[in-house]
Amino acid sequence: MKALVTRLDNFGDVLLAGPAVRAVAARAETVTLLCGPQGAPAARLLPGVDEVLVWDAPWAGFQPPEVRREEIDALVAAVAAVEADTALILTSFHQSPLPAALLLRLAGVRFLAADSEDYPGSLLDVRHHRAPHAHEVEAALDLAEAAGFPRTDDGRLRVLPPPPAGGLTGPPGYVVVHPGASVPARAWSPERCAQAVRALAAAGHRVVVTGGAGERELTAYVAGDRGLDLGGRTDAAELAGVLAGAACAVTGNTGPAHLAAAVGTPVVSLFAPVVPAERWRPYGVPYVLLGDQRAPCAGTRARQCPVPGHPCLDDVTALDVVAAVGKLVEVA
Repeated sequence: MKALVTRLDNFGDVLLAGPAVRAVAARAETVTLLCGPQGAPAARLLPGVDEVLVWDAPWAGFQPPEVRREEIDALVAAVAAVEADTALILTSFHQSPLPAALLLRLAGVRFLAADSEDYPGSLLDVRHHRAPHAHEVEAALDLAEAAGFPRTDDGRLRVLPPPPAGGLTGPPGYVVVHPGASVPARAWSPERCAQAVRALAAAGHRVVVTGGAGERELTAYVAGDRGLDLGGRTDAAELAGVLAGAACAVTGNTGPAHLAAAVGTPVVSLFAPVVPAERWRPYGVPYVLLGDQRAPCAGTRARQCPVPGHPCLDDVTALDVVAAVGKLVEVA
């Protein structure tokens, strides 16, 4: 049997699909993962993935492309070439799997399974209903089991062994601070992040600041003269190595929080409640959740904070972070 798993949104979403991908891989001859461009670097880190197809879906992402017939046709042809017998369509709780299901049907995939509250007609063979409060990892595993792929391991997040990071970071045991986020409403302010770096350094921690190529100005500011600035210096696999060497990671609800969990590193999660923590918190590792989970923005899925002053996160202080790191480093 050849299987295809679809997860079309962001880096962290694809990492959270990893346990379900492994469940599929345990019974399939090959597994192809169809993902979006933001998720592709994560897809290439997942055990059990034999091939990655990348497509920018017009119903996913923060800047979705226009619908173009030629690109739809090209995707259908690429999926048909995989010759998949079965497909698992993974989505978040508020997303519909039906557009993807239609295209996979056109590509000749015979058996399709997805979570769907909407009536799927002939588009799905398994119309599954996710548990109301399930974490994204558990929801994906539940769907995989309903489709005939029961879990075969502990269900924790995993990535392929990352390269050693000592050449970048020095010896392990440092604290990683990752100030950026793909959604501004989920980011702690740069000022608060810089204060946390100084406070962590004053408490005796070595601090490493990470960020993407477009975040160099942010990471330089946050690191100041007390942290090691690695902004723009790591790809996804190298960042996994940096996180694997950390005693703890301090980050918002963004991809590196899940990457830290995938390499077994505890997380201090500065979690804005615009999405529910029960579905998106760090999974399978010790963590401390900081941020007002009952703030007015709770459940809004807002990309820009709708409350002046961003109080759900910016009321968290640097000393709060130092205390949370202390708890996790003690028990890690």
